[in-house]
Amino acid sequence: MRKTFLFMDTIFNKVDSKGRVSLPADYRAIVKELNSEIVCYRSLVSPCIEGCAEDLLEKLATEIEDSNDFFSQEQDDLTNLIFGDAKRFTFDSTGRIVLTEKLLTHAGITDTAVFVGKGRKFQIWSPENWAKEEARIRAEVLKKRPVLNAHKSGDNA
Repeated sequence: MRKTFLFMDTIFNKVDSKGRVSLPADYRAIVKELNSEIVCYRSLVSPCIEGCAEDLLEKLATEIEDSNDFFSQEQDDLTNLIFGDAKRFTFDSTGRIVLTEKLLTHAGITDTAVFVGKGRKFQIWSPENWAKEEARIRAEVLKKRPVLNAHKSGDNA
């Protein structure tokens, strides 16, 4: 059985004047265990940076190649925005990555970055934007009160 690796927690880390920020230790451990690299790109829907291990983007590329819409304008636009914007990051001996000016500007990050785990991916926010987004999410969830079925159908556990 394959071990599952999930990006979790919300972690605030300092960003220096050169855009260097420490990747959270748990995130680095996942990347090392997967023998992968971190890939980041500008979120398509939020003022934040999306990040994941490179293998997740490889799976996405395979799904796109296998889809019936491979030559559609929508697929073309999506692949341009994700893969055309994505950048591989390796971390240095102290666990830091150097975020590009384009990514920092998109997310409004200056001196602090907020890493937010989202399972197989994570996001990097400015503290101000994350505070607003977290409040919005909590309000929506409380309003809708979703029910999650954590068991597969047929499980009696």
